[in-house]
Amino acid sequence: MLNTLSGRFLILTTVFVLIAELLIFVPSVARFREDYFLERLERAQIASLTLLAEDMISEELEQELLVNAGVYNVVLRRDEVRQLALSSPIPTPIHKTFDMRDPSSWMLVRDTMLRLTDTEERVIRVIGNPVQDGGLLIEITLPTEPLRMALIDYGVRILLLSAVISIVVAGLLFFAVQSLIVKPIRGVVDHMKAYARSPEDSRNLIMPKASIAELREAEDAMAMMQTQITGALKQKERLAQLGGAVSKISHDLRNILTSAVLFTDRIESSNDPTVNRLAPKLVNSITRAVNLCETTLAFGRVDEPAPTLARISLADVVDDVIESERLASGENDVSFSEDIPTGMTVRADEEQIYRVLGNLVRNARQAIVATGKAGEVSITGAEDDSVWSISVTDTGPGLPKKAQEHLFEAFQGGTTRGGSGLGLAIAAELIRGHGGRLDLERTDESGTRFVISLPKSDLTLSPKIS
Repeated sequence: MLNTLSGRFLILTTVFVLIAELLIFVPSVARFREDYFLERLERAQIASLTLLAEDMISEELEQELLVNAGVYNVVLRRDEVRQLALSSPIPTPIHKTFDMRDPSSWMLVRDTMLRLTDTEERVIRVIGNPVQDGGLLIEITLPTEPLRMALIDYGVRILLLSAVISIVVAGLLFFAVQSLIVKPIRGVVDHMKAYARSPEDSRNLIMPKASIAELREAEDAMAMMQTQITGALKQKERLAQLGGAVSKISHDLRNILTSAVLFTDRIESSNDPTVNRLAPKLVNSITRAVNLCETTLAFGRVDEPAPTLARISLADVVDDVIESERLASGENDVSFSEDIPTGMTVRADEEQIYRVLGNLVRNARQAIVATGKAGEVSITGAEDDSVWSISVTDTGPGLPKKAQEHLFEAFQGGTTRGGSGLGLAIAAELIRGHGGRLDLERTDESGTRFVISLPKSDLTLSPKIS
């Protein structure tokens, strides 16, 4: 009950109504106390007028008049003469005097609250104006206990009435919320559950029909989202089937091409000038085809493990990458350098960071080699309070315009001629798995720089706004 929308709405409504009734309760009780005093003044005036009509009344009749008025003494001022009209013994001295001729609202509320909390029986004096111009002033003395009991009785009745009103109002609102809000929301939830069970079934798409504007907007948004998701799922299914076929073709093609590489080794040993001239191009073409098959198969794997984060020495990983690329460079005039602060460690998966750096450095080396000129590839590391940064910079010719537009998209962002673009797509995905970013900082005729940003906290870095 408490964890439902209607249940909480019922409780909140009851509480708010009670608060409103409490705000009404205080001035109501203060008003009751004022009426109580005015009524006693009026009764006392009527009793005193009896004395004026008769020169003498018996002591028994005087006591009966005072009891009926609920007071001890009555003082009536007429024609500037203050006259004790009726009197009886006062059990205790007068505790306080209250002037009811022109009281302020604050004084009425304050005195009422003080009277409710004061349990000691006292005698008080009340001053007021006589009714019907029956004199200049009337004073009465009366006990406080009957007043206090009357205030409590009135207050209890007011609180009970407030509770009944709050329960009735809350109940009505509860049923209104159930029919106008909760029921339509449950209908939306039922649609969501049905859609989740079979998102490909177009019959489960929600049909907006709510009369409430906000719910209608939610239904419209959900209908649009479901339509887009259904289309995306169908496309994903087709792509999955196509990807499976491509993976099988790539696997078989790689085996065929691997066998072809073995035959090219024998072709290279031929003495025929034409063969010697064409053989290197054939070998390069077959090698690129093998690499394309291998990267396609690697990208098609959906079981890429999540990174195992640990503190690793960045310099050790960079040394391994550079050493491997130096061997791969062979006789080409490409130099490698590194600038990693001593003792710099990062929290990352060592194998995955090696793959990312290896891919970036390999691309840089191949770009320099393609120019036929000397060049340099450098790796630098830096850190601040929140991020570790690793930069890979080369002095190559820069990236083609087309490659920049689809840099991290598979099969579209190839940085070298004949490349598939899978390397950068996989590298960016691995870095995202670390909660970081792989960004292209600059690329022009003087070279290219990629920057890897890894967060020091557990929070994911926000996307870079270009």
